[in-house]
Amino acid sequence: MTVAKTSCHSTSQAGSPLPVNRRFNFKLNKLDIILLIIIGCFISWLVYRSSIGIHYNWHWHQAFKLIFTNSKDGGIPYFMQGIISTIRVSIWGMIFAATFGLLIALAHRSSFKIIQLIASSYIQLLRNIPPLVFVFIFYFFISNQLVPLLGLSDLFRHYNGSENILQIVLFGHSNLWENLFSGVLCVGLIAAAYIAEIIRSGIDTISKGQWEAADSLGLSTYSRFRFVIFPQALTAIIPTLAGQFISIVKDSSIISLISIQEMTFTGSEIANSSGFIFEIWLIVGAVYFILCFSLSLLFRKLEKYSSRHLQHS
Repeated sequence: MTVAKTSCHSTSQAGSPLPVNRRFNFKLNKLDIILLIIIGCFISWLVYRSSIGIHYNWHWHQAFKLIFTNSKDGGIPYFMQGIISTIRVSIWGMIFAATFGLLIALAHRSSFKIIQLIASSYIQLLRNIPPLVFVFIFYFFISNQLVPLLGLSDLFRHYNGSENILQIVLFGHSNLWENLFSGVLCVGLIAAAYIAEIIRSGIDTISKGQWEAADSLGLSTYSRFRFVIFPQALTAIIPTLAGQFISIVKDSSIISLISIQEMTFTGSEIANSSGFIFEIWLIVGAVYFILCFSLSLLFRKLEKYSSRHLQHS
């Protein structure tokens, strides 16, 4: 719901939005062809130098056979378990980071100075500490105290109930719930600081006229933000937000250092035990690329849908 159309929306003389050309132009110009030739030559040179400079016998067949081998208990392959764990940590991390980041952004814009100070301090603290250092601090000094404080010790450490399919899909097996909790909080708290600044900057880009128009309609504070301000801000920040969500997928590899069995952790163990260092790590990198690129395409579609919805509202 947009109260007042701003000049940034392209309109025709009749006032209706101009049709948007949704077709991609794949026609290459001369510069594109030259760049493709240069890239192709560089890749060819790199492959040639590798073949004569690195005397290494590739073992792709054995590596792929290894990552698709079932676990000892007959379950899904160990590497596939790592991929599932990475996806699980990333999804829950995105949900937590988006929710907490939105709250921090609103707190940063609060009229109460103490709330502003707390939100600003959190953002500056998390943005200026290396993620790896924060992961170690959180896991060894905070997580062990946080679980008992929240009353989750019995659930995480002494769970004796049976696990249903939904619990396994969403959270994994019960013996790994505490690791999942710690991993999600680690990546989520780090990303929330950046997401808070992204959301705050998006809200700040909304023109004063939109706020005044919403007030003139007599909307409540919640309705004004929910139906007028936030949809426009969200459309503006989707590209930046997409980059931060993709970073959550990549940053999830950091939590392998605290023995959370995501893809980097399982890939490292397989590579060290098999000796197929190059093959396994190239496969790990390829899987991360597929996950991040798929997420990028999803957000691209979401951006187009959001833009069309905002134009017609």
